[in-house]
Amino acid sequence: MGMRKAIYTPFAQAVPNKPVIDRDHCLYFQKKKCRVCEKVCPTGAINYDQSDEEITITVGSIILATGYDTFNPSVIKQYGYGVYDNVLTGLQFERLNSATGPTGGRILLKDGKTPESVAILHCVGSRDKNHHPYCSRVCCMAGLKAAHLIREKTGADVYQMYIDMRCFGEGYEEFYERVGTNDGVKFIRGKAARITDQAQNDEEKGKLTVLVEDTLLSQILRIPVDMVVLLNAIEPRADAGEVARIFSLGRRADGFFLERHIKLDPIATMTEGVFIAGCCESPKDIPDTVAQAKAAAAEVMGLAARGTIQIEPITAYVDEDLCTGCGLCVSVCPYGAPSILEPQHKSKVNTALCKGCGACAGTCPSGAIAQAHFTYREIMDEIEGLMS
Repeated sequence: MGMRKAIYTPFAQAVPNKPVIDRDHCLYFQKKKCRVCEKVCPTGAINYDQSDEEITITVGSIILATGYDTFNPSVIKQYGYGVYDNVLTGLQFERLNSATGPTGGRILLKDGKTPESVAILHCVGSRDKNHHPYCSRVCCMAGLKAAHLIREKTGADVYQMYIDMRCFGEGYEEFYERVGTNDGVKFIRGKAARITDQAQNDEEKGKLTVLVEDTLLSQILRIPVDMVVLLNAIEPRADAGEVARIFSLGRRADGFFLERHIKLDPIATMTEGVFIAGCCESPKDIPDTVAQAKAAAAEVMGLAARGTIQIEPITAYVDEDLCTGCGLCVSVCPYGAPSILEPQHKSKVNTALCKGCGACAGTCPSGAIAQAHFTYREIMDEIEGLMS
């Protein structure tokens, strides 16, 4: 979405808000010459010898706020993303519209002209059984915001193509009505089928044509526009599986991290002291993310103030006389609680990590592992009591 220098600040609100060097394009790292930035820096902050390092710290709790990735709409080939110049994703349009963006906030086409018509397509990759069946939640309001800005800055005709509008937040429904009534944005209830540059009449020449069925009118429409904005889905980070393995977290079928309870404890996880906040747990808007982040911070402060945590009483324990040290319990435990002690070569369970799931007890071939308050003898006694 624009050119940048080899030394740059990632974006206006970056944390930390400091410039970084692109090693792939810096003349010093490529050809061992230049070093101009080092010469002009008044504080001597440029360090060409700095390298990545790993730091180990001991903490009492962790908040995971790893964010999200966005769906790559190029896999939906009928939309022409990556083929046609003026087909953008929602985030690319945000960058184009930003005052710190490549055009200084002006909404322009690839050739530098101002668009006269724009189509905004909702649910690209979300609410779609071929890709992501869930709703990404932010797309409806992002589309309305984009439409309002386009109308305000360019006066272009704007077409919103949607399945249904989900304006659930405070003041959102009112904004939806304002965009339709005051701004004159045209709403077409239907999911776009295809985008093409093949013109069928003079009106479509030199434009992108969106084919869509208006389900309210029961008609197939061809809408010629200059620009198309694809509101692509929010999806889990590519490394979510590895993060979940490191912190012993569960994941839902959609790939997002699993909370302890969807209503009563939406920020805690099954691993004590590890909390989740933001879109790593599920797609959500900024107000929901802020609320969840504050709740996670409050939980951490509470743990720090108490100094201790309570753990569940039902945990696994090992009968060392029966344990053979085969290590099967270590391999099946999702929380990393069992380990093999040497030189005894016996298994031992870390009760602070154990969640009492019973996987190790069910796997142990010698019956050396049992769960506290849930032993084989207790189960048999309960069965006998029921039978009698």
